[in-house]
Amino acid sequence: MSAVLRPDAHLIAGVDEAGRGPLAGPVVVAAVILDPLRRIAGLADSKILGERQREHLFDRIRAEALAFSVVIVEVEEIEQRNILQATLAGMGRALDQLDPAPVHALIDGNQRPKAAPCGITTVVDGDAMEPAIMAASILAKVTRDRLLVELDRAHPGYGFSRHKGYPTPEHLAALERLGPSPVHRRSFAPVRRIIERGLFP
Repeated sequence: MSAVLRPDAHLIAGVDEAGRGPLAGPVVVAAVILDPLRRIAGLADSKILGERQREHLFDRIRAEALAFSVVIVEVEEIEQRNILQATLAGMGRALDQLDPAPVHALIDGNQRPKAAPCGITTVVDGDAMEPAIMAASILAKVTRDRLLVELDRAHPGYGFSRHKGYPTPEHLAALERLGPSPVHRRSFAPVRRIIERGLFP
């Protein structure tokens, strides 16, 4: 006897984030439900795509997906909750904002939000295997990269537009010279150590 598919069985969301590792700026979480009738060629893990490829796919995903949402988790929430819990809370909010609502979600990694509007399957290295997670990773990364360019203008001298807040030698040297900006994550060890030395407030 053949299985009977639910009429909404195609409403599977992919979820991914960008920015858990940086010392500054928000985490960005995206959720995407792809349209099975409008396949998007070239989807891949955002980390292996070039900037022009990501920008092109960003526009395609927004135009052709059945639904997408992007949630910005600000530094204040990261400091309050910790980076993991803030990211998971953002994932729950991203799923809540999808319209139509998903019947299930595939989340990159091995952690899941406590509150979600649907069932969840975690997929380790999902951004290399699941097209919907790949699409979410692209939306999250492009959105965050653009935000860090804006933060570079607001807080010059740190090089945010180049390293996107990651702990590169350039960024660490700027922290030593300038001290933390308002968008630095003060609970992260390299930033906290500078504060504990008492050189900057």
